[in-house]
Amino acid sequence: MRHTISILCDDTPGVLTRISSLFSRRGFNIESLSVGHTETPGKSRFTIVVEGDEKILEQVRKQLQKLVHVIKAWGISQEESVEREHALLKIQMSEKQRGEILQIITAVQARIVDSSNRTWILEVTGDTSAIDNAFNLFRHYKIIESIRTGKISLERGSGKAAKK
Repeated sequence: MRHTISILCDDTPGVLTRISSLFSRRGFNIESLSVGHTETPGKSRFTIVVEGDEKILEQVRKQLQKLVHVIKAWGISQEESVEREHALLKIQMSEKQRGEILQIITAVQARIVDSSNRTWILEVTGDTSAIDNAFNLFRHYKIIESIRTGKISLERGSGKAAKK
């Protein structure tokens, strides 16, 4: 089963290494990892997506809670949160394909963020399925490069992070 874990921690060197090595020691492959500053100076928030057994994952969460510089670690359910991913795709196209690609851009609510004669860089934002859908629709064209962020997520309402 896929799980999303949120971690609020001090923004200090080495915290990423300590957190990721905890997952590694348990044999969990991190599917996505996003880290960013929070509204509080000196604090960062991790969003980690892993596949694994719920019981073992709860043990990992408790061990995360014990790490130096970790303030709080908790699971996030998809139903009670807003989740987003971000992707950039560099697509090469012929003159004939421009109209088709513009239709797909409109359908997936993408944006053209850079363009040259025969290549466009597209930006797509949405939940995981929206990003999967965009990649699926563009796979018939020549994707020169692409990059996809990990999932970021916030709980609806007051959420657990607010209850520090």
